[in-house]
Amino acid sequence: SFAGQSDTATFDNCLELLTMAGYPISQAVMMMIPEPWEQHTTMDERRKAFYEYHAAMLEPWDGPASIVFTDGRQIGATLDRNGLRPSRYIITDDDMVIMGSETGVLPIPESKIVRKWRLQPGKMFLIDLEQGRMINDEELKSGLANSKPYKQWIDNLRVKLDDIEPNASDAPQSDAADLLDRQQAFGMTQEDIKFLLAPMASAGEEAIGSMGNDSPLAVLSDKNKPLYNYFKQLFAQVTNPPIDPIREAIVMSLVSFIGPKPNLLDINQVNPPMRLEVSQPVLDFQDMAKLRTIAERTQGKFRSHTLDITYPVAWGREGVEAKLASLCAEAVDAIKGGHNILIISDRGVNATQVAIPALLALSAIHQHLVTEGLRTTAGLVVETGTAREVHHFAVLAGYGAEAVHPYLAMETLVALHKELPGDLSADKALYNYVKAIGKGLSKIMSKMGVSTYMSYCGAQLFEAIGINTETINKYFTGTSSRVGGIGVFEIAEEALRMHTAAFGDDPLLATMLDAGGEYAWRARGEEHMWTPDAIAKLQHSTRANNFSTYKEYAQIINDQSKRHMTLRGLFEFKIDPSKAIPLEQVEPAAEIVKRFATGAMSLGS
Repeated sequence: SFAGQSDTATFDNCLELLTMAGYPISQAVMMMIPEPWEQHTTMDERRKAFYEYHAAMLEPWDGPASIVFTDGRQIGATLDRNGLRPSRYIITDDDMVIMGSETGVLPIPESKIVRKWRLQPGKMFLIDLEQGRMINDEELKSGLANSKPYKQWIDNLRVKLDDIEPNASDAPQSDAADLLDRQQAFGMTQEDIKFLLAPMASAGEEAIGSMGNDSPLAVLSDKNKPLYNYFKQLFAQVTNPPIDPIREAIVMSLVSFIGPKPNLLDINQVNPPMRLEVSQPVLDFQDMAKLRTIAERTQGKFRSHTLDITYPVAWGREGVEAKLASLCAEAVDAIKGGHNILIISDRGVNATQVAIPALLALSAIHQHLVTEGLRTTAGLVVETGTAREVHHFAVLAGYGAEAVHPYLAMETLVALHKELPGDLSADKALYNYVKAIGKGLSKIMSKMGVSTYMSYCGAQLFEAIGINTETINKYFTGTSSRVGGIGVFEIAEEALRMHTAAFGDDPLLATMLDAGGEYAWRARGEEHMWTPDAIAKLQHSTRANNFSTYKEYAQIINDQSKRHMTLRGLFEFKIDPSKAIPLEQVEPAAEIVKRFATGAMSLGS
């Protein structure tokens, strides 16, 4: 694919590449748009093995699509795994097949029609011009699924992380640095625990919040914000019907493959690499211990290497560029030295070592490996204290993490679990937390019409707000950032400030976390557009019908631009007194309201 190319053009190029490599066109399309096989209990075992075998080769194309394809000998059509596009066809008695998004596109007399039907989700139909017949989905797919011993190959090649026996020595590492200091170094607040972690651990799903966010953009805030907050999720704005990830759970999949990808163009499957499969991308302490010692468990088929993303505080903010460059070089060396799982870890944080934000390090390494042509030879796993809420995991996934281990969030829950409602054991609290993150990821992916984690991984379906173009181009290549903002040194500066607060001697932070104030107004917390003061003035002015109090309220609201809350607040009206028009020429309000229609308000007119 090339920069600036449409998704359809990329799809076409990929299909052409696969058919030139020697795949039958129907098989190439099945590899690119597979049926939902992960949760499908009644699917034929061999067909399931076919899909699972090819799943590690390339990420599925996902989203509403009705695809028609031909190589000149065969012509066929298929629908996406959700069947979110209509595709109907009719067959006439003189062997004519007409397919379109609706029936009745062409006028055909009813008497000539032999069959009317539609394509179903994930199904395919194929017309073979050489055999002069139509091949249905069942015959086509069972033929391909039985052509090679995929089931046997899968059993020989697949290692499931969940199936590896844990060692007795796999207890979670406890770090020297105090839990509170580390929570503060990664910017965790009391709100994170109260509104995010605790509800997820006790109920197994995210807490419900109200719509609307009146706190400032991360780039305009006076507080230190995690880098994740500079990225906003994209969603399907025009035609994509959003998927309901709960009701349509059968098409959703969080399966992820960690490690090298097989050679896509090697059609004879000579000596393909092993694949390490995880059922969902959030790893716990035991999974992480297994990954660290994976070489012994798999006879050296997988070898993991840990990239430490911390650097000495003494280097200051300028140290970040040098450290990122050395991380990228170290990643390439590790791969060339035979390692195929890279663990990007910030566990080394202590009073003298500061961590680069995990997202920045991950994206820099991911982009560098893509440029060097090595990304498919290794898997990236992020072990970080920064990831707490669902959005954080989604951004890490979007920038290339095949799995994430949020050790600090998990250690926090282990320390807290006795205080949570429902008498939970530590293991149950962690299980619920992982389950909640999984549900949340499905929710975020479905807003974009994507239903598999593998499609979302590395897809960069985010927009950056408040990061400058130079930093985006170098470390987050291909992400849109329309307004500019801070650079890589300011990002490091923010991490350094949090680090200094955590390991410094601020008396407020000596025994407890910062209050936060992002979700609810706090006296020393984050700014909000609606403050208790503003609401009190508004209520007082309306109840007492007092215009002077209203003016005070209006003053508070109008002065927000000076407090740097929103982008629009940074603009000012250009007023030229010489171009003013007399008030008599302006239509009075009493006349304007006569033309008002209530419907028009919502239409934006």
